[in-house]
Amino acid sequence: MSPTREHLARQIIDAGRFLYGRGWSPATSSNYSTRLGAEQALLTVSGKHKGQLGPDDVLATDLAGNSLEPGKKPSAETLLHTQLYAWRADIGAVLHTHSVNATVLSRVTAGAFIEFEDYELQKAFSGISTHESRVRVPIFDNDQDIVRLAAQVQPWLDAHPECVGYLIRGHGLYTWGPQMSDALRQIEAFEFLFECELKTRSVLAR
Repeated sequence: MSPTREHLARQIIDAGRFLYGRGWSPATSSNYSTRLGAEQALLTVSGKHKGQLGPDDVLATDLAGNSLEPGKKPSAETLLHTQLYAWRADIGAVLHTHSVNATVLSRVTAGAFIEFEDYELQKAFSGISTHESRVRVPIFDNDQDIVRLAAQVQPWLDAHPECVGYLIRGHGLYTWGPQMSDALRQIEAFEFLFECELKTRSVLAR
């Protein structure tokens, strides 16, 4: 039996309170979504405080990012969510956060990606069963033109079906999973790795 809209909305609300509480989604930043059906998603409404979401602060869209609920405005970054649902049918939830660590690390990393290797917590990511692996996280330059940004992201996704998340430089993190609990687990894993990377760089620079 598929989850009801009310159940999926509650998942988004609870995720917002958790992520705001950890300082990873300050104020009205960030956006979250769940798959509502084969061709629909349920997303946070634009401009809402993520620690204070209610049932009316989500809306349904099609996979082209168009609102299916008149009077409700989807996030400007809706297309970055819906392209993930169109990319892989097994994705059931997408989270986009604006943590300090993700923002700083994306700014101080000059290359097109950051790579994690030999961290035990890499096993928190879907499809990874050992620390003896590499997790490559692409970094895309920020762009207010979301259609253009999505066009930059799609070729990477197509070439890397194992991808578990990506960064937008100076902006934040996108990650996803079959269920909201999986996406939340990956957010926590990413935040741990981001902090480790920044502290390691700080120690090595001394």
